[in-house]
Amino acid sequence: MERFADKVVLITGAASGIGRATAERLASEGAALALSDVNAEGLEATSETCRAAGARVFAQVSNVADEAQVADLVAAAVSEHGRLDVAVNVAGILHFEDLRRTELADWDRIIAVNLTGTFLVCRAVMDHLLPTGGNIVNTSSTSALAGHPWTVSYSASKGGVYALTQCLAVEFGKQGVRCNSVAPGSILTPIQNEFRLPEGADVKLINRITALDEHRGPETVASAIAFLASDDAAHVNGTCLKVDGGTLA
Repeated sequence: MERFADKVVLITGAASGIGRATAERLASEGAALALSDVNAEGLEATSETCRAAGARVFAQVSNVADEAQVADLVAAAVSEHGRLDVAVNVAGILHFEDLRRTELADWDRIIAVNLTGTFLVCRAVMDHLLPTGGNIVNTSSTSALAGHPWTVSYSASKGGVYALTQCLAVEFGKQGVRCNSVAPGSILTPIQNEFRLPEGADVKLINRITALDEHRGPETVASAIAFLASDDAAHVNGTCLKVDGGTLA
Protein backbone atom coordinates (compact mmCIF):
# COMPACT_ATOMS: atom_id res chain seq x y z
CA MET A 1 0.00 0.00 0.00
CA GLU A 2 1.54 3.29 -1.14
CA ARG A 3 -0.94 5.95 -0.11
CA PHE A 4 1.81 8.57 -0.16
CA ALA A 5 3.38 7.84 -3.53
CA ASP A 6 4.29 11.18 -5.16
CA LYS A 7 3.53 12.97 -1.88
CA VAL A 8 5.98 15.12 0.08
CA VAL A 9 5.58 15.09 3.86
CA LEU A 10 7.24 17.39 6.39
CA ILE A 11 7.61 15.89 9.88
CA THR A 12 8.95 17.75 12.91
CA GLY A 13 10.26 15.94 15.97
CA ALA A 14 11.48 13.14 13.71
CA ALA A 15 14.52 12.07 15.73
CA SER A 16 12.66 9.69 18.03
CA GLY A 17 9.34 8.45 19.36
CA ILE A 18 6.19 9.27 17.44
CA GLY A 19 8.05 11.46 14.94
CA ARG A 20 10.46 8.69 13.99
CA ALA A 21 7.71 6.07 13.85
CA THR A 22 5.65 8.35 11.60
CA ALA A 23 8.58 8.97 9.27
CA GLU A 24 9.22 5.24 8.99
CA ARG A 25 5.55 4.47 8.41
CA LEU A 26 5.12 7.09 5.68
CA ALA A 27 8.40 6.07 4.06
CA SER A 28 7.03 2.54 3.83
CA GLU A 29 3.98 3.97 2.05
CA GLY A 30 5.97 5.80 -0.59
CA ALA A 31 6.33 9.32 0.81
CA ALA A 32 9.20 11.65 0.08
CA LEU A 33 10.19 13.15 3.42
CA ALA A 34 11.41 16.43 4.87
CA LEU A 35 12.46 15.73 8.45
CA SER A 36 13.36 18.07 11.29
CA ASP A 37 14.48 17.90 14.91
CA VAL A 38 16.93 19.59 17.29
CA ASN A 39 18.61 16.21 17.87
CA ALA A 40 21.06 15.89 14.99
CA GLU A 41 22.18 12.33 15.79
CA GLY A 42 18.65 10.99 16.14
CA LEU A 43 17.54 12.85 13.03
CA GLU A 44 20.30 11.25 10.98
CA ALA A 45 19.39 7.80 12.31
CA THR A 46 15.76 8.27 11.27
CA SER A 47 16.82 9.60 7.88
CA GLU A 48 19.05 6.60 7.21
CA THR A 49 16.30 4.15 8.14
CA CYS A 50 13.86 5.88 5.81
CA ARG A 51 16.37 6.03 2.97
CA ALA A 52 16.99 2.32 3.41
CA ALA A 53 13.26 1.84 2.91
CA GLY A 54 13.56 3.63 -0.44
CA ALA A 55 12.37 7.12 0.53
CA ARG A 56 13.84 10.37 -0.71
CA VAL A 57 14.77 12.22 2.47
CA PHE A 58 15.72 15.81 3.19
CA ALA A 59 16.71 16.44 6.80
CA GLN A 60 17.54 19.65 8.61
CA VAL A 61 18.27 20.36 12.25
CA SER A 62 15.76 23.01 13.28
CA ASN A 63 14.19 24.45 16.41
CA VAL A 64 10.46 24.85 15.77
CA ALA A 65 10.27 27.59 18.41
CA ASP A 66 12.51 29.80 16.25
CA GLU A 67 10.58 31.71 13.58
CA ALA A 68 13.54 32.16 11.24
CA GLN A 69 14.57 28.50 11.49
CA VAL A 70 11.04 27.34 10.69
CA ALA A 71 10.85 29.61 7.65
CA ASP A 72 14.21 28.32 6.45
CA LEU A 73 13.21 24.69 7.04
CA VAL A 74 10.03 24.95 5.00
CA ALA A 75 11.70 26.89 2.19
CA ALA A 76 14.54 24.37 2.02
CA ALA A 77 12.15 21.41 2.04
CA VAL A 78 10.13 22.83 -0.84
CA SER A 79 13.30 23.70 -2.74
CA GLU A 80 14.57 20.13 -2.30
CA HIS A 81 11.35 18.29 -3.15
CA GLY A 82 9.54 20.84 -5.32
CA ARG A 83 6.24 20.75 -3.41
CA LEU A 84 4.62 20.01 -0.06
CA ASP A 85 1.53 17.85 0.49
CA VAL A 86 1.43 17.11 4.22
CA ALA A 87 2.83 18.66 7.40
CA VAL A 88 2.96 16.61 10.60
CA ASN A 89 3.80 18.49 13.79
CA VAL A 90 5.21 16.13 16.40
CA ALA A 91 8.02 18.16 18.01
CA GLY A 92 7.28 18.62 21.69
CA ILE A 93 8.65 18.61 25.23
CA LEU A 94 7.16 17.59 28.56
CA HIS A 95 7.41 18.97 32.10
CA PHE A 96 5.88 17.75 35.36
CA GLU A 97 5.65 20.07 38.36
CA ASP A 98 3.37 21.27 41.08
CA LEU A 99 1.66 24.48 39.90
CA ARG A 100 3.12 26.37 42.86
CA ARG A 101 6.66 25.44 41.88
CA THR A 102 6.27 25.86 38.13
CA GLU A 103 8.78 28.46 36.99
CA LEU A 104 7.79 31.00 34.36
CA ALA A 105 10.84 29.96 32.35
CA ASP A 106 9.56 26.37 32.20
CA TRP A 107 6.05 27.54 31.24
CA ASP A 108 7.50 29.73 28.46
CA ARG A 109 9.74 26.93 27.18
CA ILE A 110 6.89 24.40 26.93
CA ILE A 111 4.53 26.87 25.26
CA ALA A 112 7.27 27.99 22.85
CA VAL A 113 8.02 24.51 21.54
CA ASN A 114 4.67 22.76 21.75
CA LEU A 115 2.24 25.53 20.83
CA THR A 116 4.18 28.36 19.21
CA GLY A 117 6.27 25.84 17.27
CA THR A 118 3.14 24.19 15.90
CA PHE A 119 1.71 27.59 14.98
CA LEU A 120 4.91 28.65 13.21
CA VAL A 121 5.07 25.48 11.12
CA CYS A 122 1.37 25.65 10.22
CA ARG A 123 1.74 29.27 9.16
CA ALA A 124 4.87 28.59 7.11
CA VAL A 125 3.47 25.59 5.24
CA MET A 126 -0.02 26.86 4.44
CA ASP A 127 0.81 28.69 1.22
CA HIS A 128 2.49 25.50 -0.02
CA LEU A 129 -0.39 23.21 0.96
CA LEU A 130 -3.11 25.29 -0.67
CA PRO A 131 -1.93 24.60 -4.26
CA THR A 132 -1.56 20.85 -3.59
CA GLY A 133 -4.79 20.43 -1.62
CA GLY A 134 -2.68 19.15 1.23
CA ASN A 135 -3.31 18.66 4.91
CA ILE A 136 -1.88 19.10 8.40
CA VAL A 137 -1.79 16.66 11.31
CA ASN A 138 -0.90 18.16 14.69
CA THR A 139 -0.03 16.33 17.89
CA SER A 140 -2.19 17.25 20.84
CA SER A 141 -2.55 14.99 23.90
CA THR A 142 -5.14 13.32 26.09
CA SER A 143 -3.87 15.70 28.78
CA ALA A 144 -5.49 18.50 26.76
CA LEU A 145 -8.89 16.82 26.85
CA ALA A 146 -9.20 16.04 30.57
CA GLY A 147 -7.60 17.17 33.80
CA HIS A 148 -4.14 15.78 34.43
CA PRO A 149 -2.09 16.55 37.55
CA TRP A 150 1.25 18.37 37.46
CA THR A 151 1.23 19.15 33.74
CA VAL A 152 -0.23 22.64 33.78
CA SER A 153 2.18 24.00 31.16
CA TYR A 154 2.18 20.88 28.98
CA SER A 155 -1.61 20.46 29.12
CA ALA A 156 -2.16 24.14 28.35
CA SER A 157 0.19 23.92 25.38
CA LYS A 158 -1.52 20.82 24.00
CA GLY A 159 -4.96 22.34 24.61
CA GLY A 160 -3.75 25.25 22.52
CA VAL A 161 -2.68 22.85 19.77
CA TYR A 162 -6.17 21.35 19.82
CA ALA A 163 -7.80 24.78 19.51
CA LEU A 164 -5.35 25.89 16.82
CA THR A 165 -6.17 22.79 14.80
CA GLN A 166 -9.91 23.40 15.03
CA CYS A 167 -9.46 27.00 13.85
CA LEU A 168 -7.38 26.00 10.84
CA ALA A 169 -9.84 23.26 9.92
CA VAL A 170 -12.61 25.84 9.61
CA GLU A 171 -10.50 28.63 8.12
CA PHE A 172 -8.93 26.57 5.34
CA GLY A 173 -11.23 23.58 4.87
CA LYS A 174 -13.27 25.16 2.07
CA GLN A 175 -10.00 26.16 0.42
CA GLY A 176 -9.00 22.51 0.21
CA VAL A 177 -6.64 22.07 3.17
CA ARG A 178 -7.73 19.70 5.94
CA CYS A 179 -6.35 19.98 9.48
CA ASN A 180 -6.67 17.29 12.12
CA SER A 181 -4.93 16.26 15.32
CA VAL A 182 -4.09 13.15 17.29
CA ALA A 183 -4.24 12.90 21.09
CA PRO A 184 -1.84 10.17 22.23
CA GLY A 185 -2.06 8.61 25.67
CA SER A 186 -0.43 5.55 27.28
CA ILE A 187 2.22 5.56 24.55
CA LEU A 188 5.76 4.40 25.31
CA THR A 189 8.16 7.03 23.91
CA PRO A 190 11.40 8.68 25.09
CA ILE A 191 9.37 11.65 26.37
CA GLN A 192 8.06 9.31 29.08
CA ASN A 193 11.56 9.29 30.55
CA GLU A 194 10.86 12.86 31.66
CA PHE A 195 8.06 11.69 33.94
CA ARG A 196 8.96 12.44 37.56
CA LEU A 197 6.35 12.90 40.25
CA PRO A 198 6.75 16.21 42.07
CA GLU A 199 7.81 16.09 45.70
CA GLY A 200 4.84 15.28 47.93
CA ALA A 201 2.60 14.30 44.99
CA ASP A 202 -0.64 12.47 45.79
CA VAL A 203 -0.30 9.24 43.81
CA LYS A 204 -4.07 8.73 43.86
CA LEU A 205 -4.38 11.59 41.37
CA ILE A 206 -2.43 9.65 38.76
CA ASN A 207 -3.96 6.28 39.59
CA ARG A 208 -7.41 7.49 38.57
CA ILE A 209 -6.15 7.80 34.96
CA THR A 210 -6.23 4.14 33.94
CA ALA A 211 -5.88 2.75 30.43
CA LEU A 212 -8.24 -0.03 29.39
CA ASP A 213 -5.49 -1.41 27.17
CA GLU A 214 -1.78 -1.95 27.80
CA HIS A 215 0.72 0.78 26.92
CA ARG A 216 1.80 0.58 23.30
CA GLY A 217 4.62 1.90 21.16
CA PRO A 218 4.75 5.03 18.99
CA GLU A 219 3.94 3.05 15.85
CA THR A 220 0.35 2.97 17.14
CA VAL A 221 0.12 6.75 16.82
CA ALA A 222 2.01 6.69 13.52
CA SER A 223 -0.76 4.50 12.08
CA ALA A 224 -3.38 7.04 13.10
CA ILE A 225 -1.36 9.90 11.66
CA ALA A 226 -0.91 7.99 8.41
CA PHE A 227 -4.68 7.57 8.15
CA LEU A 228 -5.46 11.24 8.84
CA ALA A 229 -2.79 12.41 6.40
CA SER A 230 -3.92 10.10 3.62
CA ASP A 231 -6.73 10.34 1.10
CA ASP A 232 -8.55 7.67 3.13
CA ALA A 233 -9.41 10.57 5.44
CA ALA A 234 -10.56 12.87 2.64
CA HIS A 235 -13.81 13.58 4.51
CA VAL A 236 -12.16 14.02 7.92
CA ASN A 237 -11.46 17.61 8.98
CA GLY A 238 -11.20 19.16 12.43
CA THR A 239 -11.06 15.79 14.20
CA CYS A 240 -8.97 15.07 17.28
CA LEU A 241 -8.34 11.33 17.20
CA LYS A 242 -7.58 9.83 20.61
CA VAL A 243 -4.98 7.06 20.50
CA ASP A 244 -4.89 6.00 24.12
CA GLY A 245 -6.29 2.51 24.56
CA GLY A 246 -9.42 3.93 26.12
CA THR A 247 -8.09 6.15 28.90
CA LEU A 248 -10.41 6.92 31.79
CA ALA A 249 -10.07 10.41 33.23
